[in-house]
Amino acid sequence: MQRYRDLSGNPAAMIALAHPTRLALLELLGAEGPLTASQAGKRLHESPGTMSWHLRLLARHGFVVEAEGGRGRRRPWTVAALGTRWDPQPRSEPERAAADLLSSIVVERAVAELRAWLAARHAAPPAWQRAAAVSDWTLYLTAGEVEALRAEIYRLLEQFADRMEDPARRPAGAAAVRALISIFPPDIATPDGTVP
Repeated sequence: MQRYRDLSGNPAAMIALAHPTRLALLELLGAEGPLTASQAGKRLHESPGTMSWHLRLLARHGFVVEAEGGRGRRRPWTVAALGTRWDPQPRSEPERAAADLLSSIVVERAVAELRAWLAARHAAPPAWQRAAAVSDWTLYLTAGEVEALRAEIYRLLEQFADRMEDPARRPAGAAAVRALISIFPPDIATPDGTVP
């Protein structure tokens, strides 16, 4: 299994992935391992038929593959890669539109999860309340420094990626933790997309 699949140059795959249910389905398969359409539908509160359709679409674009065991409607599916990436500088207009759509859906979904955590965090165990964080920083950096900072953050996060691939590596008490990283210069681009 690949660690990350690079979607750069593949706008059709980006558009196929740009759906909240398909993103949730990939996340579920990555966390729990192979599932049938019926099993995934129960966990995501969707019908088996809907899940089967989403799984076939994800398979057509190489996001999921059939796992061993099962036949017909009882066949389990698993992720083909643990995560996805796409080029921050798309090379064509179709790729740019697809990357913008996928990025928007990913951010909306992550913000909704963050809002849900903030609304319910006081009911979480005290250790998780202390560990979780939301912070806002303003730094003055060059574009090169931002690239270096992004690479360092990714390096730190990737040291835990094997736990996604192999649940046996998850220590007792481990939970799925979402890290939403955004590093951007809010005042650089003008509304028409030009740089002053």
